[in-house]
Amino acid sequence: MHISLDCQPIHHLVTLATDLTRPQYVAAQKQALHAYRLVKLSQYLGRNIQPSELLKTSYGKPYLPDLAFNHSHSQQHYALVMSHSQPDIGVDIEDLDRKVRFVALAEHAFTHNELQAWYASGQDTGYWFQIWTAKEAIVKAAGLGIRLSLNTLETNVKFGHMQGQMQHSSLGAFEYEHVVLDAALVTIAWRKSQIRPQITWA
Repeated sequence: MHISLDCQPIHHLVTLATDLTRPQYVAAQKQALHAYRLVKLSQYLGRNIQPSELLKTSYGKPYLPDLAFNHSHSQQHYALVMSHSQPDIGVDIEDLDRKVRFVALAEHAFTHNELQAWYASGQDTGYWFQIWTAKEAIVKAAGLGIRLSLNTLETNVKFGHMQGQMQHSSLGAFEYEHVVLDAALVTIAWRKSQIRPQITWA
């Protein structure tokens, strides 16, 4: 069981003109990141993947018949996970220096238990990002996108722990792992199985 993680600073992957409007920049960055994703998928499979080969689930999550993958980006970083053996995988990445309305978003998106645990941590911002990225990665692994209210998803993220698991009545059981980079937090989630997958760098 294996999951491969690729994570890069966005400025290593995307070079765009400085005179673009905000919508133009967003569109150009998306195109550049999708092109990079295609290169990495091709390298992983050892053959050239064409955009037309990418399929989508009924909820719109892209995949290949012989490879599951998911990607995420923040303002400064990009993350891609790939796996032959784990069909339900998800990833979320956040810059740890991102300006966030921590209390307002926690009260909106965290469950009661998560909110109380975060307050008990002294409102630790790193812990906040762990809870937030776990929610995002789990929902993406399940393939639901934004169709599930985050405040109904109990992640069971424990303060000071880098791994965890959760059970949801609709989604099933998932595991997750946090990876800290120099200035970002990556959380990878996958559907729980009898064997815990090995996570390696692509």
